[in-house]
Amino acid sequence: MRAGVIVAGGRSTRFGDRDKAVADLAGTPLVRRVADRFGGVVDELVVNCRPDQRAAIEAALAGVDPAPRFAEDPEPDRGPMAGLMAGLRAVDSEYAAAVACDMPFVTPGFLDYLFERAAGHDAAVPKPDEWFEPMQAVYRAGPTAAACAAALERGDRRVIAPLEDLDYVVVGPGEVAEHATAETFENLNTRAEFEAAAERLRGE
Repeated sequence: MRAGVIVAGGRSTRFGDRDKAVADLAGTPLVRRVADRFGGVVDELVVNCRPDQRAAIEAALAGVDPAPRFAEDPEPDRGPMAGLMAGLRAVDSEYAAAVACDMPFVTPGFLDYLFERAAGHDAAVPKPDEWFEPMQAVYRAGPTAAACAAALERGDRRVIAPLEDLDYVVVGPGEVAEHATAETFENLNTRAEFEAAAERLRGE
């Protein structure tokens, strides 16, 4: 069993007054594009969001396979790592691929590879350059949720903070290039980025 976790609870402050998770991207809600990329890779799908987002996201994901379950933030606005923790606590599988809701070009084959690399460890985290990409990584759900809780307890909200307590594998630039392009990590934050991505998708 493999799980997918979509972290969608952010406030989208750079996007304006709308929730970008359900914003239209070339005819499809952004979160739906991410969910569709999980199809065939995972056996269960969990979406983390704020309670006020749930109805709109649920509507955007109608008919998605596997049908999503929801892990609402018990305390909104604690950052993506808290959202990751909530999502991981809700999965039934030992391992889960976590992806931010604003990464519509995530590569399914790359997620497959991350599951393979994580086996026997607590996580497989890409590092395509000098920065980790913890919001497109595979985690062992139980230990990582506990590590997130410990980080929050000590007041550390950095999304990489849980790694300090985990046995994780670094997936370096060479491995990333074998299984994906830089596009897999592209995240959309502004309306201009949305428009540019929509143009590419319309051209496919």
